Amino acid sequence: MFVHSQLQSMPLREGEVHDSSRRGKEAGLKDGFDEGYLRGRAKAIVEAARLIFPKRSLNVLYVSSGKGYPYSPIDEAIIATLHTLATEVSVVVPNQAVSELAISTKPDLVLALDGMELPVEQIDAIRANGIRTAIWLTDDPYYTDMTARIAPHYDYVFTLERNCLDFYRSAGCANVYYLPFAAFVEHYRPTLTRSAVRRGISFIGSAYWNRIQFLQPILGGLMDKGLNINGIWWDRLPEYASYPDRIEIGKWMGPGETAEVYSGSKIVLNLHRSPHDESVNNNTVGLTAASPNPRTFEISACATLQLADIRDDLSNFYVPGQEIETFSSPSELYEKVNYYLTHETERREIALRALERTYREHTYSHRIHEMFSRIFG
Repeated sequence: MFVHSQLQSMPLREGEVHDSSRRGKEAGLKDGFDEGYLRGRAKAIVEAARLIFPKRSLNVLYVSSGKGYPYSPIDEAIIATLHTLATEVSVVVPNQAVSELAISTKPDLVLALDGMELPVEQIDAIRANGIRTAIWLTDDPYYTDMTARIAPHYDYVFTLERNCLDFYRSAGCANVYYLPFAAFVEHYRPTLTRSAVRRGISFIGSAYWNRIQFLQPILGGLMDKGLNINGIWWDRLPEYASYPDRIEIGKWMGPGETAEVYSGSKIVLNLHRSPHDESVNNNTVGLTAASPNPRTFEISACATLQLADIRDDLSNFYVPGQEIETFSSPSELYEKVNYYLTHETERREIALRALERTYREHTYSHRIHEMFSRIFG
């Protein structure tokens, strides 16, 4: 023990000191260069000229979800975007006298988000007065037992799940369109200077049972690689007590804080919830899910590498291996985490291509312009 102690306290020789200092300096310079290059490229993409959609001469009455967080940021995104694409926009909450307001003001469109809190009798009264109505459904296919009763009361139904199109048509809906959510780039955007958040891997979301079961076999390894988790129910994890400083539970993170974490993480995981979880879903017909969740677009808008579980329609939005990375098993996820944490150039280029694709095709301006085109031509 004495000899070991003596050896531990012996100073490095001059050459070793210089070599260690040089390696540290080179690593620091490379990290600084990589970070600066990423932020500079991201800034150029964010500030590049964009397609400006025409503002239509429309009066839109928007009925918010009425559910508060986490729906309220979607309401904010849609309301802000409507103001850029329609000449007149009014906003109401579902417990107001929506039909009376619509009948007195005669908007060109009454658009409801989610619709769960809005009595369908109000929509029936609005339609009876010749006013167009539309609903944008937020949670397909997870609550189709309820939405199947709501959707037929609207002229136009927009769903973020491709597999729900035929379902709503068979329920009697005449005009059903696939319209996923998007990135609201006022909320979700890359940090353009060195981020205050420095994470290896992040996951933000609720601990649905399929996520618990998927991550458990590799959780220890991911934690060793720097995983941090934020969301509700993660105390379901048997290993939760071992990582109290790495798993934050019981908190809904706002979009600004979420975007900062995404932007400051080398890798962000996106593991979709299961459409077959009977403990939380109302989907007795057993509809499966093919479409990417809203988080897919929000992560990509923050210039970080996203690792997402495969969904059939994902490749229509981002090219796997070029703009996003995918996995189909815990072992594949772990292998790709290992790879991209040690291949900075590849990681960075995928992240930047995703950012560019998002700004080019997947903003709320793109989606609402498409909605208006479906309704008004």
